[in-house]
Amino acid sequence: LVPQGPSMDTSKKVDLKIIIIGALGVGKTSLLHQYVHKTFYEDYRTTLGASILTKVLAVDNTPLKLQIWDTGGQERFRSMVSTFYKGSDGCMLAFDVTDRESFESLDNWRDDFLEKVIPREQDFPMVVLGNKIDICDRQVPKEMASAWCKEKDIPYFEVSAKNNINVAEAFETLAKQALTTYKGIFESYLTDSIKLTPNDKPKKSCC
Repeated sequence: LVPQGPSMDTSKKVDLKIIIIGALGVGKTSLLHQYVHKTFYEDYRTTLGASILTKVLAVDNTPLKLQIWDTGGQERFRSMVSTFYKGSDGCMLAFDVTDRESFESLDNWRDDFLEKVIPREQDFPMVVLGNKIDICDRQVPKEMASAWCKEKDIPYFEVSAKNNINVAEAFETLAKQALTTYKGIFESYLTDSIKLTPNDKPKKSCC
């Protein structure tokens, strides 16, 4: 996001774009609808391209409007999906704990995203969700997913869109990361725009 105006007013709403990516059938749409609408539907049609939902919340006393982009996971839509990456403030990588292949594809999804997002930042706000922990037929051990995320310094959440386990926590963690990065970019923008002379430096004051 490009900051607007000379100063940040924490009473004004900040718009952040969050994108959910991952393999076909991992439950990206279910996760999004559980977070935004507190509902779970068993039967979703495959997302073609992308759909968008919004959620308003407050993080660190700052009102946020999250524009959350739900993307299709089919390989034939990969090039189309990557066009939606631009302008993202945060990325949510999702896989299905009952589908080993969806976990093994995380590297490709992450690399594809970081390659195309501008500017490229290795510490880009990102979280990983292991969905469908409510299902017994687990193929990806928690330790394996946690180790992958720890190596890349990405927060990991075991979630269930069906039972609403850790869904809000995951989204809000990403929102907080994205807001922190946004504020950092904003402050950097101000520093570059306003060159202070020694006499202009703010004086210390106590409250």
